[in-house]
Amino acid sequence: MRAPLPCSILDLAAVGPGQTVREALSNTVALAQHAEALGLTRVWYAEHHNLPSVASSAPAVLIAHVAAHTRTIRLGAGGIMLPNHAPLTIAEQFGTLEHLHPGRIDLGLGRAPGSDQTTFRALRRDPRSSEAFPEDVLELQAFLGDESRVPGVNANPGRGTNVPLYILGSSLFGASLAAALGLPYAFASHFAPHSLEEAVALYRREFRPSAQQQTPYVIAGLNLVAAPTREQAQEEFHVRKRAIAIALFGRGRPLSDEQGEALMDSPAGQQVDQMLSCAAVGTSAEVKAYAETFAARAQADELIFTLGSPTLEGRLRSLDLFVQDVSRGLPVISDEPRARAPLV
Repeated sequence: MRAPLPCSILDLAAVGPGQTVREALSNTVALAQHAEALGLTRVWYAEHHNLPSVASSAPAVLIAHVAAHTRTIRLGAGGIMLPNHAPLTIAEQFGTLEHLHPGRIDLGLGRAPGSDQTTFRALRRDPRSSEAFPEDVLELQAFLGDESRVPGVNANPGRGTNVPLYILGSSLFGASLAAALGLPYAFASHFAPHSLEEAVALYRREFRPSAQQQTPYVIAGLNLVAAPTREQAQEEFHVRKRAIAIALFGRGRPLSDEQGEALMDSPAGQQVDQMLSCAAVGTSAEVKAYAETFAARAQADELIFTLGSPTLEGRLRSLDLFVQDVSRGLPVISDEPRARAPLV
């Protein structure tokens, strides 16, 4: 019998229409607790800035809060946008989390700013910071290890915690870096699927074993909306896509549903459709069948879901319907051996 494929969640702490940030953060706790009860592997929180609909702009703080209200599920950043931060600061933050919740903390790293250029300037960062991403990853890894790359400077807390690192990406750059450093690779196919197969193939081909990871390990992002009927799931996912179109192309203006629908009928809507084309949407049987096919296409060792329902109830329902008859994960349809899940 084939081992199940680990499944996880990427949570943006969505702030819905008419909802407060406090309510959205309360929902993140409820979602993580539900994922833990269902036996999912991890929940990650993504760093975004200057988006009223997203409350995960401070992942380390959010992780600490959720970790205090859960017991076993792994929690982490998916990811920290390293050009926004000094590696020492991130090592101290995640080292602190590891001491508070040992064996449960992940640190995913991306090189995008997670915002527009105006917001990037407000963060007081140099636009060229992303060019130093590979060196910053190594510096951060050393701060979390036993030998700092900066003479006389150590991360306290952080030193010796060896918080596991993951490279995030949606291009060949991230795949190549993850392979060179021997780190797990998480591909953002839930919103940027274009280079999925090429990036994963490059990563697996060029992977070099490291102290953290002996074999390649791929996490692939997938949108998920499951409902009792396909029509209901499609309608909920359409609401999600409309909200994204408004956030990306509404030029900061609050738009009505009718104006949002006009966007969806424009080239902007087509772009959103392409961005979110990796999506398991439908009934329980339909989403599981799609996820199995997608996992094989992505050569994935793990799937991480972005839950596309606009309500907490819908997100919890999607998990319940997906996990029905699945023991801790998704059965694999490929006969190729998979890598061991890192540090789970």
